[in-house]
Amino acid sequence: MTGRLIGVGVGPGDPGLLTLNAIDALKAADVVAYFAKAGNASNARTIVAAHLNGAEELPLLYPVTTEIPKEDTGYRDAITAFYDSSAQDVAAHLDDGRTVAVLSEGDPLFYGSYMHLHVRLATRYPTEVIAGVTGMSGCWSAIATPMTQGDDVFTVLPATLPEYELERRFADADAAVVMKIGRHLPKVRRALDRAGRLDRAIYVERGTMANAAVMPLVDKLDGCAPYFAIVLVPGWESRT
Repeated sequence: MTGRLIGVGVGPGDPGLLTLNAIDALKAADVVAYFAKAGNASNARTIVAAHLNGAEELPLLYPVTTEIPKEDTGYRDAITAFYDSSAQDVAAHLDDGRTVAVLSEGDPLFYGSYMHLHVRLATRYPTEVIAGVTGMSGCWSAIATPMTQGDDVFTVLPATLPEYELERRFADADAAVVMKIGRHLPKVRRALDRAGRLDRAIYVERGTMANAAVMPLVDKLDGCAPYFAIVLVPGWESRT
């Protein structure tokens, strides 16, 4: 008999946002796998640290993150080989009959690295996915900001899109969330300004964590932001 693969959403950062199902999965796991940048601690592991019960740990270390543009063939080749190798490492444990829990910040099936293992393994092994609180919902709840209501159109955008594409989509959406900010913050600010939405935008860094930073985007005058910062653009402008 093969083992079982579990994609475990661990939420956006606050350990209090772990679900009961996620905690149960950690208790049942023989192996806990997690992604991290080489040389850095895993944020997902940090979130669940209090619930690890002696399971074998399997770090999956990215060979490259933001050092090379994602359009570069070198990036695509390196990251594809990494996910292939990571899937093989997890499969080796599954073939030995172990239950492997793969941690995913936020929700596993929403911009999560877990998905790259899922598409490689879920057709071959019994698989379960445990939903997690997304980073964006954790952030707007933490700052108590209503985002959408009624007929609002809600859009999620990666900041890696071209500037003209960001501007077009900001103009079309009633509410928006911009993810993967990092070095793209100046571009996002310009696109919001030209779309007439800058005055509603809220910058959130390390959302739901004790050291979170929150401010109107117009007040963040520098271009420095971590990759996992987000920008919220609330809708519901005609409140009733």
